[in-house]
Amino acid sequence: MLELQNVTKVFNPGTVNEKVAVNNLSLKMEDGDFVTVIGSNGAGKSTMLNLVAGLWKPDSGKILIDDIDVTKMPEHKRAKYIGRVFQDPHDGTASDMNIEENLAIAARRGKKHTLKWGINKTERELYRELLSGLGLGLEDRMTSKVGLLSGGQRQAITLLMASLESPKILLLDEHTAALDPKTAKVVLELTDKIVSQNHLTTMMVTHNMKDAIAHGNRLIMMNNGSVLLDIKGEEKKNLTIEDLLEKFNQTSGQVFASDKALL
Repeated sequence: MLELQNVTKVFNPGTVNEKVAVNNLSLKMEDGDFVTVIGSNGAGKSTMLNLVAGLWKPDSGKILIDDIDVTKMPEHKRAKYIGRVFQDPHDGTASDMNIEENLAIAARRGKKHTLKWGINKTERELYRELLSGLGLGLEDRMTSKVGLLSGGQRQAITLLMASLESPKILLLDEHTAALDPKTAKVVLELTDKIVSQNHLTTMMVTHNMKDAIAHGNRLIMMNNGSVLLDIKGEEKKNLTIEDLLEKFNQTSGQVFASDKALL
């Protein structure tokens, strides 16, 4: 469903500030894979996500989504294949529009626009059903402006919007980092539920080692712009933070130095 072939991205090339953010990275995700991505600051996690989303183009290599070469495809055209949830809950929704209007925008993404009424009765019933599945009582607040909701509620709606049209790839960019621990746990539980119910191929970047181990069927650890560890199956199920750190130390010859991830 997603394949990166020898992808490299260099920022400020030829200057004293040159930074190889992604270095000859190759990665293949099968249909339905839920991959968590962990690594210290500067490991290349967010850059890889932005390359997949089309925010930046790679300097070399190829990116394929469902066997379609999207390497040179601009972000707005690539968007029809991708659902994305950002770190900041404010980035995925329109604050001045109500809940059902936000969902309607997501439902019309990539489709031709017409002069029909904005939201019909059938759609409204669908949105109510989907919101009810979140278990947050939002189905009774469909006309409330999204800007009045809490960060966790907004992030839950963004998850719903990102998955509404069953994208080829769902990208989660540290989508619980701005939430308190209790709310983050709720959003992660909703993430597991939505990914499983919709059989979504998902990549979740996180700084939290515990979350990276607990969620998904596969864990990737990045270092210096490349995939250092790729753990799945029974090995991932039995993985502990101590095991992960030991594997990192042995493979890289370094000591993992990210207090944020460890805590």
